[in-house]
Amino acid sequence: MAQFKTCKPSQMTKAEFVEMFADIYEHSPWVAERTFDLGLNERSNTIENLHESMSQVMLDATPQEQLDLINAHPDLAGKAAIDGELTAASTSEQAGAGISQCTAEEFSQFTDFNERYKARFQFPFIMAVKGANRHQILASFAERIHNDAETEFATAIAQINKIALFRLQDM
Repeated sequence: MAQFKTCKPSQMTKAEFVEMFADIYEHSPWVAERTFDLGLNERSNTIENLHESMSQVMLDATPQEQLDLINAHPDLAGKAAIDGELTAASTSEQAGAGISQCTAEEFSQFTDFNERYKARFQFPFIMAVKGANRHQILASFAERIHNDAETEFATAIAQINKIALFRLQDM
């Protein structure tokens, strides 16, 4: 089990913990707050165990809270990315997938998929893009846009937990 390089969560105050882990789940510090409130111990000092605890908090949230969390995520290659309004983690993740290097045609495809996807599901497309490239992301868009709403909601939640694990591993 991997230990955190810069902190020991079990030794943090709630304020320190929330400050450190508030954006593991995009603009949703409530996940960190509830995780702390459930209690931390020595096991919480490993990335995998803290991720498991945080994931469970998110899975135990109400459907509305989960939807709000999904909606807190930016569009891939969307306006927030162009305007420089992403969190540092989102900026790094999208850049790592080569989204910032899209051709005009690829950017147009992202825009089209984002619009169609949100019109169909009423929330943004979520994909843990670390380790993927823009071509794989576009292919995933093309495949997932045909899912039913229940499947896509569950997929978004699973992808958010995957993003959270990547973010914890980067700490």
